[in-house]
Amino acid sequence: MIIDSMANASRYASLHPLLADAFAWISITDLDNEADGKSDIADGLKAIISTAPGKTTEAATAKFECHNRNIDIQLCIRGTETIGWRPRGDCHQPNGDFQDEKDVQFFHDAPHTFFQLQAGQFAIFFPEDVHAPMIGEGSIKKLVVKVRI
Repeated sequence: MIIDSMANASRYASLHPLLADAFAWISITDLDNEADGKSDIADGLKAIISTAPGKTTEAATAKFECHNRNIDIQLCIRGTETIGWRPRGDCHQPNGDFQDEKDVQFFHDAPHTFFQLQAGQFAIFFPEDVHAPMIGEGSIKKLVVKVRI
């Protein structure tokens, strides 16, 4: 997992061939005025913009998730978002089977760590990062870029 601000996004471009394209798209897009919805950025890159009320810790951790075929870039556009995290290797209580069509595995385990993202800050979650996003109060606008591995 990586936590940083957009000012440093270029540092991560070499970690995966599509990360540079993802961060380039983010930097030229007026995300604050972009409507909620899903769109394809390029082959292997999908953007999901959403605005929703923050969840309780209990509601978010009920969907404690990770992915096998995608890296998530999760960027806070507006509000303050708290995210729970735990290494996948430390999760031992699956919540159902892996959902291949949605590329998601849920867990009953609890996060080890919680951190906050403010506007302009992002987290990158790799397949080994189990995460519970959208914890907070008030409205949170965020972007998730799905980066195909």
